[in-house]
Amino acid sequence: MSYNLLKGKRGIITGVLNEQSIAWQVAKRAIEEGAEIILTNTPMAIRFGTINQLAASINSPVVAADATNVDELEQLVDSAMQHFGGQIDFVLHSIGMSPNIRKGIGYQELNYDFYAKTLDISAMSYHKLLQTLYKKDALRKGGSVVALSYIAGDRAMRGYGDMADAKAMLQSITRNFGLIFAQEKGVRVNTVSQSPTMTTAGQGIEGMTEMIDTIDRISPLGNASAEDCADYIITLFSDLTRKVTMQTLYHDGGYSSVLPVFSVNK
Repeated sequence: MSYNLLKGKRGIITGVLNEQSIAWQVAKRAIEEGAEIILTNTPMAIRFGTINQLAASINSPVVAADATNVDELEQLVDSAMQHFGGQIDFVLHSIGMSPNIRKGIGYQELNYDFYAKTLDISAMSYHKLLQTLYKKDALRKGGSVVALSYIAGDRAMRGYGDMADAKAMLQSITRNFGLIFAQEKGVRVNTVSQSPTMTTAGQGIEGMTEMIDTIDRISPLGNASAEDCADYIITLFSDLTRKVTMQTLYHDGGYSSVLPVFSVNK
């Protein structure tokens, strides 16, 4: 069901890879709610993913950009502003990857070159994106930026490795850049801490299937799906959340607020 929450709004959705992507679901819902969007990912992800299929189905352009490369981010934002004829209203940061996790390297044995790549791809790219948007004054007053996180950024969790550090950094960036954007631009910056979701990146985490099942039983409302997450993010892009900023917002069926040992659903 559409409520026209984003009618007349324009935005950038990063990290769209395939139908498993939360970004894919956000893009679809944004269009349904009346927005115009630009989709983006790295050239390799565009080549091996199915982003072009989504773009064709919703009549949205695709702009290739490596979010770790400031020059390419500047070109992305310039392209978006040129395409829309001015400032934009919302941006989704949905980017994360750990070479250490992909190669099965535990937190106590990290390859530090891989660690640096994890932080660059999964957290510093967020700062680079925000800095680019800030310098180019690309966001309208009342605009909204949302990044995706996970509870391992707040709590110790086996198997999540150096991505936990990246998520903690991501949430810190939300607070610190969010303060600047709020005071100087009137723009909101928030992070959504989502239930474990079987995205392509999530598949690389050891024991992910078992973790999703366990957390689903612990969460009072069960796990939130990618589609549920998209619905929530749309409200954060909308004018209904004008005074919500600098927050890590839990979208996890209540998991973050319960003691697991006492709370498993029967």
